[in-house]
Amino acid sequence: MGQSVSQKRPWLAALLAALATGLGHLYLRRWRRALGWLGASIVVSYLFVDQSAVDEVIAGTMNVGTLLAVSPMFLVVGLSIVDAYVLAHTQNVAARSSDTRDEDTSSCPHCGNELDPDLEFCHWCTKSVEDVGQDQVDAPDDT
Repeated sequence: MGQSVSQKRPWLAALLAALATGLGHLYLRRWRRALGWLGASIVVSYLFVDQSAVDEVIAGTMNVGTLLAVSPMFLVVGLSIVDAYVLAHTQNVAARSSDTRDEDTSSCPHCGNELDPDLEFCHWCTKSVEDVGQDQVDAPDDT
C-alpha cells in the first residue's frame, strides 16, 4: 500500500504566510519556495521601497503616500499568501486523487485480496482485473 500524505489546511498556510513571508511554505514543506519568497520580498523591499516609508509604517504614522511607497512590498507578501493557499489546495487534491488510484488498484474487485501491480489478473482467484466492467454486465439478475 502507498504511504498516506497528510492533508494541509490551505487557510492555515495562508495565515502563516501573512504572519511572515515564507512561513506558509515552510508549513507545506516547500523549503526552496519559502526561501524564494523570502528572498523576493527582501530584494523588492531593498530595490523599490524607501526605508523612511518602512519606518513610518512600523511607527504607525502612515498616510496614503506612505502606503503607496510600501505597496511593492505588500504586493509580494500578498502574492506569497495566495501562492501558499493555492499550493496547499493543489497538494490536497493531488493527494486525494493518488489515494483513490491506490485504493482502486490495490485489491481485486472479485475476491478482495491484494493485487500484484505487475500482473493483469488476480493471482488469488485467477480472474482478469481488466474484465471488471464486463463481469458486471454479464452477471445474471437475481430478481
